[in-house]
Amino acid sequence: MKKRPSGKEGFVQIAGAGPGDPDLLTVRTLRALESAEVVLFDRLVHPDILKIASSATLIPVGKKRGQNQELRQDRIHRLLVRYAQAGFRVLRLKGGDPFVFGRGGEEALALKEAGIRYEILPGVSSFYSVPELSWIPLTYRGVSASFGVFTGHEAERSSGFSWSCAASMQTAVFLMCKENLARIADRLISHGRAPSTPAAVISKGSTAEERIVVSTLAEIHGDAASLPSPAMLVVGEVVALRSVLHPGLTDGHLADRVTA
Repeated sequence: MKKRPSGKEGFVQIAGAGPGDPDLLTVRTLRALESAEVVLFDRLVHPDILKIASSATLIPVGKKRGQNQELRQDRIHRLLVRYAQAGFRVLRLKGGDPFVFGRGGEEALALKEAGIRYEILPGVSSFYSVPELSWIPLTYRGVSASFGVFTGHEAERSSGFSWSCAASMQTAVFLMCKENLARIADRLISHGRAPSTPAAVISKGSTAEERIVVSTLAEIHGDAASLPSPAMLVVGEVVALRSVLHPGLTDGHLADRVTA
């Protein structure tokens, strides 16, 4: 680890990098990247975003499925505190928004308990931006006046999650859903959601590799089986508006989101 002049006070910024597309980075996070001395970044942060921090030390801390998540998170806390105590200006860069299923609150608490100065820089969350880029509004007058956002990992857990609540939402969005897609669909149907409800899975949203499959809740698991992670599921009548807002769209790669 580099050494800083003694007496320099460290500072940490916990920031969101947005859904993937570098053009969706906020101006404030862009400035934080330009001034950062150390960047701890998640696995899904686009490489072009990291290039902005050209003079910083880049440390990958992204977690992968199958790893001990608590041990990995504890390591992130230790690194943040360590570099800040050494006097560095640290940027903790997370995908999406740091406070939406990003454990940013836990990292902020670890810094607070260590007496480290920090601030939060909001990011563009994938839960609304990715459907929007795919021509799916989460709300629409006369169609959906409410929506709920959930993590797909909840499907692995037996307690602490209300499937009846998720099924009752006019629009339900499940992030990180790919591994549990069949279970999510089955649970929603068993708690009252119609099998014919429109559903869409969006893979690698907002990037050049984006793919989308539109189907019904009953069929979405099979129809979207070939899509890679990360992926999100949108369930509700708003999904059907995609073909109305942008006639001619088909499943697959969304090559051009801008029309004349």
